[in-house]
Amino acid sequence: MEKNSRYIPAFHYPWLTSVYDPILRYLGRETNFKSRLVSQAGLEKGHQALDIGCGTGTLTIMIQQACPDCEVIGLDGDPAILTVARRKIEHTGQNIRLVYGTADSLPFPDGTFDRVFISLVLHHLSLEDRNHAIKEILRILKRGGEVHIAELGKPHNVLMTAVSQVIGRLESAWDFIKGKLPQVLTDAGFLGVTETYRLATVFGTFALYRALKPT
Repeated sequence: MEKNSRYIPAFHYPWLTSVYDPILRYLGRETNFKSRLVSQAGLEKGHQALDIGCGTGTLTIMIQQACPDCEVIGLDGDPAILTVARRKIEHTGQNIRLVYGTADSLPFPDGTFDRVFISLVLHHLSLEDRNHAIKEILRILKRGGEVHIAELGKPHNVLMTAVSQVIGRLESAWDFIKGKLPQVLTDAGFLGVTETYRLATVFGTFALYRALKPT
């Protein structure tokens, strides 16, 4: 019950769940950054992949489409949005398992996954839960496994700086807007932390990252 009290649904308010897909698709340039996130992961046959905070399943489906021979699992802490994801997945005919759970307490054994994806989730979490989530990702990755992250990033032009002043009113977003995520990942034990791409959106700069669990 404590987890549910801390959970923040898509776009902060439950009533926005029904419009999550069109908002992110048209205003967040979703296809652009999510396709790049999947591509940079270098998925291979036999890989086990987890999409944390899978939402309506858009990224989860893209991961499975990119690697039909991978085992793909989507996880989210919002039962309503998992219902939407389940309908979308059934429509595609893909064999994707959906799991209820939160990022800061992942219900998987150590060293389960080759690839973990987490898109626009971390900035929703409190500092404590964010740090727990990053440690949990490190725990469930196999040695040499990779995490691929899409998050709010440091503004890369004047317009994005202006937008970030609005987004930055969310206290949990400031570390990301200041570009601190790579150091947070390094401090948690990840290696080779790299920012791979930046994208301008109406929500501010989105940045993509790759990081490796030590072998």
